[in-house]
This record gives sequence, structure tokens and C-alpha cells, in this order.
Amino acid sequence: MDQPLKRSMAPVGATAPTLLLLGSLPGAASLAAQSYYAHPQNQFWRLLGNALGEPLAESGYAVRLERLASRGVALWDVVGEARRSGSLDSALRDVLANPLAAFIERQPRLAAIGFNGQTAARIGRKVLGEQRGIALIDLPSSSAAHTLAIAQKAVRWSVLANFATAATLA
Repeated sequence: MDQPLKRSMAPVGATAPTLLLLGSLPGAASLAAQSYYAHPQNQFWRLLGNALGEPLAESGYAVRLERLASRGVALWDVVGEARRSGSLDSALRDVLANPLAAFIERQPRLAAIGFNGQTAARIGRKVLGEQRGIALIDLPSSSAAHTLAIAQKAVRWSVLANFATAATLA
């Protein structure tokens, strides 16, 4: 069976981030909507909103991106393109990574990179190697398919607040 080729989206959020959050490759709902973490069961916006003290889950996508930009947070993916049926990371084949090292070289303010899930961490750490002066943080996946309770995930995600810029009222 030939799996369809899926491509990641462009980075969003802050153009000069202090915190970069990397997923693996957007799922079908996100690719269809051209919006990161668009599947209603994905816990990303709740987890990040809780960590930053922002009502991201209750906001529209454009407002979410504005709030991320104001907090110095950018989103992207470790996988640039891959073949995959469905949305599970376990189905990824023929993976080609995004040019993460080149992107990071252009980010002098970057203090931390958070990997959303094991697949993002495994691929991202392999592509990036050691990053002097940049914290690499493995986060439990925001996917509802990852069975860790959201309260336990929230504890692990709370460290992200240390790397986002201070909240400003828009």
C-alpha cells in the first residue's frame, strides 16, 4: 500500500523566539485546516495555555498565534515531509527532517526547544545534536492517544513558562 506524502507547515508564532516547540508532523485534521494542533481532542492548547497562564484553548487560532508571538514562542515540526496514512507517529515512513539547525542558527534569543512527544524528541535530537546554551526539553505528547493523564502532562509542560517572555496585555 502506497502511503500519501504529507508535508509540514511553516513555523508560526514569534519570529525571534525564546522558546521553540517542535511536534513531529501535523495530523490529518491540522493539515486540512492548515492550523497547528487543530484536532479538538489534542491537548496542546490546554497544556501550553496552562503553562503560560494564557487562555489559549478558549481563543481562536489567530489570537493563539498572536499570544504566542507576544510571549516569544514559535511552533514548528521536526519532520518536513514523510509518508503516512492517518495521523499516528508510528505510521511515519520515508521521513525527511526540516532544516532545524539552519533555523536555530538564525535565532539568537532562543533559550529552549521543547519536543512534543517521543517521536519529535527522537528525530529532533538526532537532527540537532547537542545545542550549547539551549535547553532541550522532552515533553509528554499532547495527543489524546498518549494515555498519560492531562494533569500529569501539565506538570511536565509547566517548565515552559521559564523560557517564554513575560506576558503583555494586547
